[in-house]
Amino acid sequence: MFEAIQNQRVFITGGAGFIGSTLVACLADKNEIVVFDNMTRDALSASAYAKHSNVRIVVGSVLDPESLGVAMRGSNIVIHCAGIAGIDTVIKSPVNTMHVNMIGSANVLAEAEKLDACKRVVCFSTSEVFGQHAIGVSETHNTVVGAVGEARWTYAVSKLAEEHLAIAHYKETGLPTVVVRPFNIYGPGQVGEGALKIFIQRAIQNLPLQIHGEGTQIRAWCFVDDMVNGVMLALHHENAIGESFNIGNVRSVETIYGLANTVIRVLKSKSAVEFTRRDYADVELRIPSVAKARKFLNFEARVDLEEGIHRSAEFYRKQMSQA
Repeated sequence: MFEAIQNQRVFITGGAGFIGSTLVACLADKNEIVVFDNMTRDALSASAYAKHSNVRIVVGSVLDPESLGVAMRGSNIVIHCAGIAGIDTVIKSPVNTMHVNMIGSANVLAEAEKLDACKRVVCFSTSEVFGQHAIGVSETHNTVVGAVGEARWTYAVSKLAEEHLAIAHYKETGLPTVVVRPFNIYGPGQVGEGALKIFIQRAIQNLPLQIHGEGTQIRAWCFVDDMVNGVMLALHHENAIGESFNIGNVRSVETIYGLANTVIRVLKSKSAVEFTRRDYADVELRIPSVAKARKFLNFEARVDLEEGIHRSAEFYRKQMSQA
């Protein structure tokens, strides 16, 4: 599927981040890539693709429409990964979270409207738009947000606003937008926060794995290569335009407590499991339906949880040995 995208100028906001840098690695050999990122979470600089002849990095903010527009000029494909994410980061600055995710997204879509030959705009939303209890949720399920004043939900609200704006652009002006909703993505190159990333990093050092709360929260864990494949399919299929898609792995479902024990078992770690206090609202249940992505895009997650843990651990071991 990667071969279907060739000889394009691809503009990736947040392209230095976890999923963005993985997309760069998939697209750089046969396309011209412009990475637009403030480099706050940087997984790209340490990779071989930072100096790839087809990759240009522009340091900037999606809150600056002028520099955004200049950098985007001439692009055929726009992938909007940039955004504030991670519960600790969101709680620390909910105002900045909403500004970047809403105003920044509005800027990206407005500048994409000005392109002469825009073939596709893919916007990243989040599974958190489904609220605290979501099992088998499809794209047409009602989105739910929590109480006003609870900082965690500023993230969900801001990404939901981005979704509505992206689809509105398509309906009003014909801008070929697609929305993807990632469900708990993990894997090599993950930066910032992430339960599975932290568990794996600590397990290979035989350090305690800390669980916030009782560990009964349930998640469906999706390996980054499967997420990237979903994005590629959304870029390629014509019937994706104007639609939103859940991207996740419904066969890799675990509680947080079960996940910690799975990581310890798979990696043959001597880590203990510890429980700590949880001082924020959390999502108790989050499992997608990917029936629409399967039907429209022929999407299917391929990497099971144990394989993903092994592949991630191999990456982090190498990273630690180099450090």
